[in-house]
Amino acid sequence: MEFSTKLSSPEKHASACVVVGIYEGSVLSAAAETLQQATGGEFGELLRLAGMRGKAGTTRLLYRLPGVAAKRILLVGLGNPKDFGPKSWHDCVITIVKALVDIGVPDAGIYITNLKVGTRDTTWKARQFAVAAIDTLYRFERMKSKKEEARTLSRLILGTTSREELKAAEIGIKEGFAIGAGMTLAKDLGNLPGNVCTPSYLAEQSLGLAREWGFDARVLDLKDMVKLGMGSLLSVAKGSRQPPKFIVLKYFGAPRKEKPVVLVGKGITFDTGGISLKPGAEMDEMKFDMCGAASVIGTFRAIAQMRLKLNVIGLVPAAENMPDGAASKPGDIVTSMSGQTIEILNTDAEGRLILCDALTYAEQFKPQAVVDIATLTGACIIALGHVCSGLFSNKDTLAGELLAAGEESWDRAWQLPIWDDYQEQLKSNFADVANIGGRAAGSVTAACFLSRFTKNYDWAHLDIAGTAWRSGKDKGASGRPIPLLTSFLMKRAEKQ
Repeated sequence: MEFSTKLSSPEKHASACVVVGIYEGSVLSAAAETLQQATGGEFGELLRLAGMRGKAGTTRLLYRLPGVAAKRILLVGLGNPKDFGPKSWHDCVITIVKALVDIGVPDAGIYITNLKVGTRDTTWKARQFAVAAIDTLYRFERMKSKKEEARTLSRLILGTTSREELKAAEIGIKEGFAIGAGMTLAKDLGNLPGNVCTPSYLAEQSLGLAREWGFDARVLDLKDMVKLGMGSLLSVAKGSRQPPKFIVLKYFGAPRKEKPVVLVGKGITFDTGGISLKPGAEMDEMKFDMCGAASVIGTFRAIAQMRLKLNVIGLVPAAENMPDGAASKPGDIVTSMSGQTIEILNTDAEGRLILCDALTYAEQFKPQAVVDIATLTGACIIALGHVCSGLFSNKDTLAGELLAAGEESWDRAWQLPIWDDYQEQLKSNFADVANIGGRAAGSVTAACFLSRFTKNYDWAHLDIAGTAWRSGKDKGASGRPIPLLTSFLMKRAEKQ
């Protein structure tokens, strides 16, 4: 899909289709008003005959209006202008893209950047337009022998009527395209089955991405992790025939002396639960347990394309969690890279076991901040559902940045506590800490466990168990929280 911008009035835009918005009560947007004037009022009459009332999510198609260069005009309902916020904007873009695909046009000029979306500027609207359009158009067909029929839609043109708006839209489109490409990569990795997307496959893809986009990548193997004393991570991999990998990505967009932001992504490429075996129903979805890793890799794809002026390190501990004869058992005690001992009470709480060694490894970079991203707990889904990610942090200002980035990118998070009171649930009679704290506040105690390995830097944890993928008929990886992460890094780069 090609995205571009154009300085033109909607009635003069020669394309297969021009798109304009209609508010509730058949109230014309500015672009629609221009068409009304260009057609001598005929546009308004056809609007009435088509029964377009402007209800959000509705569309109508008009053909070959005199005075309009485009062959078709797609009308999209916007709802009440007072309620037209970020969610309405995303819903509007999704409605437009789906309608254009159904119509079967090759290209379209879309005139919606002058719609008022709270205090959001044109750059934001263009960026979110590209992200939402790419997300809507995504299909995963790599594993199918017969592909779906190719779509005719190949170009979306964001029309503007002023040079100032055009320049802002161009910036937004480029940023949105990079973010969308990162999300597409992450979704591709997440949607691949566990017999294809192994730890070794993630490592190979990371090395290839680094070569393509000019950043550094290194992969630590089993012997390297043994040498580093990553006993917690290695305990998870013991039950699998797939060797673990520890992927290190380094992007330098600022002078190397500048402290980096470190992103850590959970890379369990398939999670059976180990000896604490999961129920069989929907276990196939545990191929998505590496979506934290995929979000880190996808974010690197996005920031490299944007040439972000910031230093960023990506750490991906990757392993399978399988119930082999060599697998860890409930009651086993392992020693983490930090030297802290861990009693494994449940082998299905494995994400925190690989993350804690990665968080210790992160210290060597003297980071300005560390953010880990993980499909960590089912408890987070019970608490927050599938709308927002859970956020935990040992630094309120860092948490505030991430919450703001979520609002900016419409990839929201909600902060939960990690008070010391919860640490009591992780006490062990036999080791420094247990890897679970019981049923109560499961997502909180998981974050509290991780916090024990992050004492030396500002740290935040994103639990994306409810947002990393969708179930049901639309089953598949979502690409979240790449919009949140990229927005956070873009703001950090601006400040720096």
